[in-house]
Order: sequence, then structure tokens, then C-alpha cells
Amino acid sequence: MLTIIWLQKGHGYCWVQKEQDAIFRVVASVLHIGNIEFAKGKEIDSSVLKNDQSKFHLKTAAELLMCDPVGLEDALLKRVMVTPEEVIKRSLDPDGALVSRDGIAKTVYSRLFDWLVDKINVSIGQDPNSKCLIGVLDIYGFESFKSNSFEQFCINFTNEKLQQHFNQHVFKMEQEEYTREAIDWSYIEFVDNQDVLDLIEKKPGGIIALLDEACMFPKSTHETFSQKLYQTFKNHKRFIKPKLSRTDFTIAHYAGEVLYQSDQFLDKNKDYVVPEHQDLLSASKCSFVSGLFPPVPEETTKSSNKSSKFSSIGSRFKVQLQQLMETLNSTEPHYIRCVKPNNLLKPAIFENVNIMQQLRCGGVLEAIRISCAGYPTRKTFYEFLHRFGLLAPEVLEGNNDEKAACQKILEKMGLAGAQSGKTKVFLRAGQMAELDARRALKLSNAAKTIQRKEGLLANYLIILKREAASLKIQTNLRGYLARNNYSQLKHSVVVLQTGMRAMAAHGQFRYRKQTKAATIIQRFFILQETCMGINLDTMQMEGKVARKELRKLKMAARETGALKEAKDKLEKQVEDLTLRLQLEKRRRSDLEEAKAQEITKDTAKVEALSAEIEKFKDLLQSEKQRAEDSERKFAEALESSEGKTQKLEETERRVQQLQESLTR
Repeated sequence: MLTIIWLQKGHGYCWVQKEQDAIFRVVASVLHIGNIEFAKGKEIDSSVLKNDQSKFHLKTAAELLMCDPVGLEDALLKRVMVTPEEVIKRSLDPDGALVSRDGIAKTVYSRLFDWLVDKINVSIGQDPNSKCLIGVLDIYGFESFKSNSFEQFCINFTNEKLQQHFNQHVFKMEQEEYTREAIDWSYIEFVDNQDVLDLIEKKPGGIIALLDEACMFPKSTHETFSQKLYQTFKNHKRFIKPKLSRTDFTIAHYAGEVLYQSDQFLDKNKDYVVPEHQDLLSASKCSFVSGLFPPVPEETTKSSNKSSKFSSIGSRFKVQLQQLMETLNSTEPHYIRCVKPNNLLKPAIFENVNIMQQLRCGGVLEAIRISCAGYPTRKTFYEFLHRFGLLAPEVLEGNNDEKAACQKILEKMGLAGAQSGKTKVFLRAGQMAELDARRALKLSNAAKTIQRKEGLLANYLIILKREAASLKIQTNLRGYLARNNYSQLKHSVVVLQTGMRAMAAHGQFRYRKQTKAATIIQRFFILQETCMGINLDTMQMEGKVARKELRKLKMAARETGALKEAKDKLEKQVEDLTLRLQLEKRRRSDLEEAKAQEITKDTAKVEALSAEIEKFKDLLQSEKQRAEDSERKFAEALESSEGKTQKLEETERRVQQLQESLTR
């Protein structure tokens, strides 16, 4: 399941969809194969598929692997024995079928895992032209559980190898360098685990070699294997036989004693491919599956009488571990020891005894002891002088002997126990820190002196900059104040000018308003006076004409009685005209009085005229209407006068005719 999840997120690698589908098919087939169960067959030592569910899983697995279902069933239930005379096919009992089932599942999954590892290594592999590499090796520590099997044996074997590498790097190489540099030192004892490694991997006679030997014999069991171990290592100080067990054994590892149960050592160490499984999967129609199982070349020897070719996981693991150690030996290692604070998997809890045991088993305490007893810090003469020569500069003047110069520096600093080898200076624990502290102090004092000198110059420059800045600030401030005063004065002048212009405009507006109103009033009164004068003159002329006509009529009436009626009419007209004349005179006098009053009140009314302009406009309109009416009436009176004049002329003519008739 972890493989499937990882592949779903693995698009950053060089996967293609076809390969992903094939990987999922193979993983699913392994899961289905693991669900197949077997039962006893009709024949002796035979087996069959247990139920329909097992048949379904077998059919599904065959479809996923794209192989023959019948061939897959035969590969699980039968085994082919090749003898010089004939080929024998025998059935497997249910237990043998289970072993065959697990074998093919492990083989398929192992081949898939190896393919994935190779694919990833190719995808993220380093540049083949690179000269250096940085690698990280992460591994479990020593394991010691209630039940320890072949897996714990391999893990602890790996830790023993790494511990030996640690010992060689920290302890052996340390003391070899002391000898090579010819310095005075006393031999430091440390625990060497080479005897444990010989117990496990020595060939012949080691545990792995005996395990491979037991796996190669068909009749070997875990009991015979354990007895072989007891007999071989009965006098070995690192091998212990438990008193109450016939299959367990104990190894005194560097980290402590571990009790192993050998019940499944033989089965877990076997790594072989059954020929039937190989032939079945190599003939798969899926190119990916057949690529995982390439055809095996024919054996050139005649040792093919065995049904399968034996391969040991322990031996292969030992070879791979040896290759890893060769890689580590060619590098400069740095070790990180991880300490488990408690077995409760809870934070902020530290079990002192457990932690101390881990530090002791991991060689940390031993490394600290050796470092304190030896020279944990070393520098070449050039590096030492380059770093600490400033502590005694007089030593470097005219001295070309680096070793002598280093020795003088050590003597001047009073470092007891420090030694000078052939090419390096060796310092005791804490002496490098002391030298670094003195170097840092001297550098600090020199830096303070430089800072003090630079501080004076910097302060002088700061003062000059501040003076220049002060002058600039004052100049800018004076300019700002002057501009501000000018802006305020200019604003005040503009305000005054605006006020004066407003007052002048307002006065001119009032003058124009008053003048316009006075002009309108004058026009009105002039028009009214003109109209009244015209009416008065007209009436006077009409009255004069009427009187003249009246006199003529009176004169004519005296002569004739016929003119009485005309006389009466003329008298009536005269009375009417007289009445109208009086009314007009009275109206004129009233208007003159009103005009006089208006003229006396003109000054006060001019100011009120601005508010009554509309009223005067309406009044002017009405007066205009009245003037028009007066003009119309004047025209009518003129027409009437002309009519009356004609009548008078007619009357005079008639009077003349009457006089002429009276004369005859």
C-alpha cells in the first residue's frame, strides 16, 4: 500500500503511465496471491484450492500478471523433479503449497522492489563526471526485542559493522596518527568488536556460513542448525547458549546481549527462484512482468538435478554490507548519534538510566573518554600559524621554521600538554577554545582601537556634515519663512483688492440701479405730463371751438327756432366738455401735487426702488396701457372734434342759407 501511495505522488520521476499501470497490476497480483488458501487433495500429499474465493484470487492474479491461470495453479500446487533418467512432477501438500505461494509472492515483490530502486537511482543519480559526493546513511540502532529473528540479526550485524568503522575512525586511526606524528602518548584501551564480526561473518565457520550450509541440505531444520551453532561456538566468549532452550542463542554484541530465536532463520535465509515460477512469469504477455523475470541461461554444468538454484539472503546481505563499508571508508564520515529519551514515546520525559545505556552502547562515552585522554584537536603548522600567529607576532618575524614558531606560541600561551608533531600541532581538550578566546579578545581589542580611531574621524566628519546640514536647514527655514510671509502678505493684498473691487462694483451697481430707476420714473412722468398736456390742449381747443360754435348757434337760434334743438345739443356738449375740462384740471393738479411729493421723496424712494422694480415695471406697464388709452381717447376726441367742426360748418352753412333766405 505504501508503494501505491508513493507512486501516485511520484510524477516528479521518470514514470510513464504504462509503467505505473504495470506497477499497480503487479502489486495487486501479489495481494491476490497472498489471499489464496489450500486444502488437502484426494491423493496423498496433494493439495487443491480451498474454496471458490481462492479460485477467484488465483484467476484475478493470473489476469493481472497476464499469465495462464492453469499454469499458475500448477506452479503453486506441484513441483518438477529432474533426475538423470526422467522428469518427475510431484504434488505438494497444503504446507508445501503455502511455502510455494509465499515464495512466488516474495519473488515478484522483490523483483518489483529492485526495479523501483534501480529506476529511482537512475532518475536521481549523481553526475557520473562529478568528483565528490555527499551521502546520508540512515539506519536503525541495535534492536533487542522480546522475540528477535533473522531481521534483527541482520540489523545488529550492520550496526556491528558501523561500530567497527566508528572505532577505526575515532580510536584506531586516532592512535595511528599519534604514532605517525611521533608525539608522546599513552595507549588508550577501547572495546574492539572484531571478534563479534568474525563470529557472524567469518568464512568458513561463521554463523552466516553455517546458516547457508544448513539451508543447502533439504533435511536440515532449525534444531539441527542450532545444534551446529552450539557445537561450533561453545567456547566463544561472544556466543552464549541459553540453558532452557534448544533453538535459541545469544550474541554479546557491542551494545549488549541479544537473544535470537532461530525458528525461521532457515526459511528467511532462503532466496531462490523455483524454475516453474521463473518459466511462468518470463512467459507473461505483460512486457513489464516478463522484463522482471528475464530467461535464465542454461547451466553449463550437470548440477541441474536440483529443483531450484539456492541463493542465500545472508550471504548477499554480507556482500552488500561490505560494499557499503568500502564506500564509507573512501569518504570522510561525520557521525550523528540519535538518543531515545524514553520508551513511552512522550515528550519532556528523560530516562537517565536508559539514555546512559544508549550512550554507552553507542560508544559515545568511550569516544568522550578517548578524546579527553588524547588530543581531540589538531591543526597543521600552516593552519595553526595562520590562525593564531597574531597572538605572538614577534615570533613570525624572521622565523621560517613553522614547527619552532608553533612551539613558541604554545609556550607563550602556557598551554600545558599540547605537543607539536611532525606536521601538526596537537591540542588537549579545551585548549583550542582557550586559544580561540584569546584570539577573539585580541581581535576585539584591535577592533576597539580601530573603532576608536575611526570613531574620532567619523565624529569629525559627522560634525562637518551636521554644520553643513545646519546651514542648509537655516537657509531653507529662512527661505520658507520669507516665502510664508510673502504668501500671507500677498493673500492679504488680494483680499483687500477683492474687497475694494467688490465695494466699487457694489457702489457702481447701486448708482446704475438708482439712475436706471430715476430714468424710468422720469420717462413715466414725462410721458404722463405729455399725455396730460395733449389732453388739456385738445379739450381747450374743443371748448373754444364749442363756444365759438355755441355763439354761432345762439346767433342762429335767435333768428330761427329750428336751431333750438341744435342749440340744446351744443349746450349739452359744452357742459360735458366743461365738466371734462374741470376733471382734467383737477386731475392735473392732483398729478402735479403727487409729482411734487414724489420729487421730495425721491431720495428715500431710490433705495426702495431696487426692491420695487418689478412693481414699477407692472405700474409702468399699466401706465403705458393708460397712455395708450389716452392716445386712443385723444384720437377719438380728435375725430369727434373734426365731426363737430363739420357740423359747425354745416350749421354755419345752413345759418348762411337761412340768412340768405331771410334777406330775399
